[in-house]
Amino acid sequence: MSSEAEIGYIQNYFHKIGVAAIALTQGDLSVGETIHIVGHTSNVTVTLDAMQIEHAAIQKAEKGQVVGIKVAEKVRNHDKVFKVTP
Repeated sequence: MSSEAEIGYIQNYFHKIGVAAIALTQGDLSVGETIHIVGHTSNVTVTLDAMQIEHAAIQKAEKGQVVGIKVAEKVRNHDKVFKVTP
């Protein structure tokens, strides 16, 4: 059984390139981890294969940072982001 912990929210979504900017409000996030994005009309699960800060690839992000990730489906500003742990 997996559990989820809220780690941030969608600060911005760039629909032309399918990238979401996630503001981390608590905890950290690493490449390879799985996140769940939930909102009024959003319900997307993503396993992170890459993350960027200001167009530079990173492996790990911490509380207070804003990271960009590729998403396959549309998400919306202020959707909540949860880290999924097995």
